[in-house]
Amino acid sequence: MRLIGEDTEREGLVKTPIRAAKAILDCTAGYRQDPKEIASKAVFEHSGSRIVIVKDIEFHSLCEHHILPFFGTVAVGYIPKGKIIGLSKLARIVDCFARRLQVQERLTAEVCRVISETLPNEGVIVSCTGQHLCMKMRGVEKQESLTTTYEYSGRFADDAGLRAEFLRLIGQ
Repeated sequence: MRLIGEDTEREGLVKTPIRAAKAILDCTAGYRQDPKEIASKAVFEHSGSRIVIVKDIEFHSLCEHHILPFFGTVAVGYIPKGKIIGLSKLARIVDCFARRLQVQERLTAEVCRVISETLPNEGVIVSCTGQHLCMKMRGVEKQESLTTTYEYSGRFADDAGLRAEFLRLIGQ
């Protein structure tokens, strides 16, 4: 705060360092969680279901390059292979990876990888759309820009029609 010329003794700033440290700890809680453990806590036998989709999973994260927020929504789809995962666990997995210093591309890939590795499936697909304050507040200052990333495995990797069906079902 001194580097930017602020008076660190000013009433509104006296406790700011401790509040900022607590905020960073909260925003990076994902480092203290195990996504594979989250995924494995709610896996159930199930026969049927051609595709399971949970969409509009809100997330917020911190850009690892500028420590500025980025936020948006994630959609996860998978084709069960004898088992399904509790729906809330998909959102918890997203949160686990989002609450780390992150880039959107890796966030998308990590969510896909953990679900692919911990849940018996024939394919997993993840779509992530985010808004980045590092692009809105500094640098190019593009207020309306959105970034969309995809990652997929199994049958989604082999079948463009299946990927297109997922995108249609999530409204993209």
